[in-house]
Amino acid sequence: MNNRLKACFIALVFAVTPLAAAAEDAVTGDKATDMVVDLVVLRPLGLAATVIGTVLTVVALPFTLPGGNAGASAQELIVRPAEYTFNRPLGEFHRCGTDRHPCGASDR
Repeated sequence: MNNRLKACFIALVFAVTPLAAAAEDAVTGDKATDMVVDLVVLRPLGLAATVIGTVLTVVALPFTLPGGNAGASAQELIVRPAEYTFNRPLGEFHRCGTDRHPCGASDR
């Protein structure tokens, strides 16, 4: 059973990012449909990406701390998915926050 759990986890890691990117491009134009797709598909995927990114960042710490890029790793694997999941209006796929900056902008 343990090997099966590991295989499911690996499959989830590889599945989350492409699905979120594909769903982001499929904006319908209808605000109600966009909100439903966001709530049912993208928010759970974003939460999963945030949790998985947190785990991967902790696992990668022995390698990123000596290189001095632990902050960049955390930014990409934790902060960007968390911002996309929690700091974005429902149904808005490309802009985050109250100032509507592009989600995941590196200069923020």
